[in-house]
Amino acid sequence: MIYPKVLNIGDKIGFFSPSSPATVFAPNRFDRAKDYLEAKGFTLVEGSLTGKSDCYRSGSIQARAEELNQLIRDPEVRCIMSTIGGNNSNSLLPYIDYEALRKNPKIIIGYSDVTALLLAIYAKTGLVTFYGPALVASFGEFPPLVDETFQSFSGFLCSGTSQHQYTMPKVWTDIKHDWETQNSAKPVYENEWYFIGNGKVSGRVIGGNLSTMAGIWGSQYMPEIRDGDILLIEDSLKGIETIERSFAHLLACSIFDKVGAIVLGKHELFDNKGTGRTPLDVLLEVLNGKDIPILYGFDSCHTHPMLVTPIGVQGVIDFDEHTFELHGPWVSDS
Repeated sequence: MIYPKVLNIGDKIGFFSPSSPATVFAPNRFDRAKDYLEAKGFTLVEGSLTGKSDCYRSGSIQARAEELNQLIRDPEVRCIMSTIGGNNSNSLLPYIDYEALRKNPKIIIGYSDVTALLLAIYAKTGLVTFYGPALVASFGEFPPLVDETFQSFSGFLCSGTSQHQYTMPKVWTDIKHDWETQNSAKPVYENEWYFIGNGKVSGRVIGGNLSTMAGIWGSQYMPEIRDGDILLIEDSLKGIETIERSFAHLLACSIFDKVGAIVLGKHELFDNKGTGRTPLDVLLEVLNGKDIPILYGFDSCHTHPMLVTPIGVQGVIDFDEHTFELHGPWVSDS
C-alpha cells in the first residue's frame, strides 16, 4: 500500500478532464467551483485541456493522457481532481505514468467514469485513491450541500486521522437543474440509510461506478475482488433494465460469491420504467437469496452532498449498530 501526503491549505490542486469537457459546456459552474476551492485557501492548477473540447470529449486519447501525466509529474501538485466524468476514461489507462505516481504519490480523486482511473492506479501501484467529488460537478453546487461535500473532502484529505465513522447527511438531492442557469440551492429530501443484515463485516473497500467498471472488468486495470471485500457500487441516470444487466454481470463473474458486504449508493434519477422498483429491489432479485449484507442509500455517489470513500482501505460495517467505519491510514503525514 502507498499513501499520498496529507493535503494542506495552500497546496496546489491540479484538475483535469479525462472524458467530458465540462470546462467548456458548463463555464459558469466551472468558475463557481474554482472560486469555492480558492476561497478555502487552495491554489488551482489547470490541466492542459481546460477550455478545450472535441465534441463528446475534451481531447484525443493521447492528449487526455498527457494532461493527466503532466499533473502527475508536477512535484508541486499535491492533489489531482477530475472536473467531471463522462464515458471514456478507460481509454487513458495504457498511457498513465504509473511509475511517476509510485515515486511521488499524490491524491487522485473523482467519481463516475473516473472510477476506471482510480481502480487502475490502485491496481498498478497500490496507491490509495479516492472516490469523491469532482471539481465542476461537485464544487460547483450551491451551499449548503457543497459545504457538506467539502467537509468530507477536507476531513479525509487534510487530516492525518486514521479512523473515520461516517455520519449520514440529514438531507440529499438528485434534482437536476440546468447548470448554466441555476442560481440557488436545490430542493432536498430527508435522508435514510438501510442496513440489511446482521453482525459486523470487515473488509477492504473496493469499487465505484457500476457502468464504468464494466469497461475494465477482466483487464489488468481492474483490481481482483478478494474474499470478504466490501463492494461499493453506484450508478446514475440509468433505467432499471440496465441496472439489472449490470448486477447480473457481477453475479456471472462470481463477484457475489466473494464479497462480504455490498454498499449500494443512491442512484441519481433512477428510471424504474413504471415498475415502482428500486435498485435495491433489483439487486435482491439478482442475488436470489444469497446472504450478503447490504448498506443501501450511501451518499458516495452522483447525488449531493457527496461523501469521500478511499479505495483500498479497511472498512467495518456494523449491521446491528447501523455504523460504517474506515480504518486507515489513507494519507501520510510525511
